[in-house]
Parts: sequence; C-alpha cells; structure tokens
Amino acid sequence: MSQSSREEKRKLRVAVVFGGRSSEHAISCITAANVLRVIDRDKYDVVPVGITTGGHWVLESGDPERLSITDGKLPEVDVTALPVVFGADRELVVTEAGEVPNTLGEVDVVFPLLHGPWGEDGTLQGLLEMSDIRYVGSGVLASAVGMDKHYMKIVFAAAGLEVTPYVVIRDRDWTRDPQACRDAVDKLGYPVFVKPARGGSSLGISKVRSLDELDWAVAEARAHDPKVLVEASAKNPREIEVGVLGGLDGAPAEASVCGEIAVSGGGHDFYDFETKYLPEGDEFAALSVPAELPEHVAAEIRAKALIAFDAIEGEGLARVDFFLTEDERVIVNEINTMPGFTPKSMFPQVWAASGVSYKELVDRLLSLAMTRATGLR
Repeated sequence: MSQSSREEKRKLRVAVVFGGRSSEHAISCITAANVLRVIDRDKYDVVPVGITTGGHWVLESGDPERLSITDGKLPEVDVTALPVVFGADRELVVTEAGEVPNTLGEVDVVFPLLHGPWGEDGTLQGLLEMSDIRYVGSGVLASAVGMDKHYMKIVFAAAGLEVTPYVVIRDRDWTRDPQACRDAVDKLGYPVFVKPARGGSSLGISKVRSLDELDWAVAEARAHDPKVLVEASAKNPREIEVGVLGGLDGAPAEASVCGEIAVSGGGHDFYDFETKYLPEGDEFAALSVPAELPEHVAAEIRAKALIAFDAIEGEGLARVDFFLTEDERVIVNEINTMPGFTPKSMFPQVWAASGVSYKELVDRLLSLAMTRATGLR
C-alpha cells in the first residue's frame, strides 16, 4: 500500500481531553465517560487525555466505567497514568521518566470536555490556538466571556437582551469594605442568589433570603472564586433552557426545542449539584422536554438563544438558560459554552427531542471543528 493510500485510510485522531483543575473536575470526567461510550471508533482514533486536579496531563485508560460515578463516589483522573504533552507538528507525545518520548501521532482535533476555569474559560482554547490545533467549541473570547457571568451580562445587555439585576463583589471589594458590598446587595432586595462569577455545575451557589445569611453565602462562593456575583431573584420564574449548535458549511447556528427544569422538595431551592448529577436528585428535579410553552413564547426564547450565542461570538455549541416570568418576560440567565453531556444533562436531551441523537451530536461537533479554520477567523 502506498504512503498516500495509508494516509487516505487513516482515521481522524481525536484527543478527548477531560478532568482539569476546577471544582468541576468530576463532572468533566462523567461527561467524558458518556462521550467515550458513543464516539464512532470506526471513524475516529480516540486518544483519552486526562488533566489531574494538579494540572498534569496524562494518558488515561478511556474506560467509561472508571470515569463514572460508582457507589456514590465521584470519578477523577488517574494520577498514576503516563504524562503526555503536545509536541511539534500537532503530535501527542507520551513522556516516561528516563525514556525517549513515545509519539502517538498527529492529533487532528481536540474535544475539550472540561468545565469551569482552566478549561472552559479560554485558557485551554488559547493553548490549542497557539498549537494550530482544531478543537470543538468556542474560541478564546467566547469561552472567556461565557465563563465570567459578570462580563457575560454586560455583553448580553449590549445585545439588547434582558438580564437580572446584579452586584459584583470582587476580592478587593470584600477585603476593603464588606459593609459597602452588603449595602449594594441590600438594594437588590431579598431573596438573592450568590454564586462564583466563574463557576458552574451549581457549585458554590446559595439562595439568600436575608442579610444575616449573606456573609456565609459569599464565603461559600469565594471558596470557588474570589470574584462573586449576586443576582436578584425573579418572582416564581420558570427555568427554560435551549441548546445551540453551529451550522455546517457556513449555515447559521440552530436552536433546539426548549426544555424546562422544575425543582421541588428535599430542601432543594434550585437546580443544585445534587439534583443535577446524583441519582437521589431525580426525586426532586423534573426535566420537561419539550417544555409546555405557547408557540410564540418558545419562538422568542429560541430566537434569543441565537442572539446570545452570536453576542459572545460562540462557535460549535452552547446551552442558553432563561427565566420566564409570570408576565412572559424572557430574561437570559447565562450561557454555557461547554454544557454537561451526562445522560441527565439538558443539552443532549433537548437535541434528542429535536431529532439529533447523542451519537450524532458528538459526530456533528467533531465535523464542525474539522471544517473550522485555525488562526484568526
């Protein structure tokens, strides 16, 4: 067989990267487990690369069962696995102590399944851009804006989207004058939601009903991020989510059907970590796909999801979350540029209801990444 024939028959090499340094490490592993289960091995040569909580890149086993929740224990990247680096010419290299690095071969595309800082916030995307490697999802700017809820709101408001009133508490603000921060939050009116400005998976989020609960909630959020966002709470809003997929061959992005989340009982005031990911949360959280909405309201929400995606210059995929008030005001809550892919996650569910299966979703995202140019675009 000639060299050209071998190159034609070579499968696309996909580095599936997961784990990471953020508090969403375990959720990233769970997401990776599900992607590894469905990715087409006849079409793609898959290289599973985990990033430990300490920031070390390692060649993982890729066993979906090892990366799943087992007996209530959250998964994590195997710290004893072989370290890897990106070498010259987009090659993935395994490094072993005292040995010559073993090259696994050229990486055609990276599927970064990291959630939170140091992965979903533009840092990993910048590394891949510098390495001239194609990857799934948004670029540096969109990832950074989508991660920081403060600047996300600024961009959304500039695009004409309604956002909830909010107060930002930076580390210097809380250190120098915590009373001024309390006074600013008081003007929002209670209850409020206190959350890490650059976090996800509902980690570090608290619903605060009065001033005497505020300091504890700020401390909880600051455990995840020194920058804290405090949002006013809409009165009895419905929580609606929409998936967005980039269009192939230059086509515009598409919005999925709407999904709705309803949480009740068990001491859960909102869609928190337990109701999102742990088996016992199923009793208290109900996902309705498609959401029961008047046609004109669903159309407005889907249209605003696309506006939000374009506002941050999103690419590939995103999930856009909304509050729908009793008087049918559509308020954008946030955008996730790398939404969860677990079986319980809304993103794959709304696309399944829109006619795109989980396996097709993974394939389409890789196809989108391969057709996107590297460098400035």
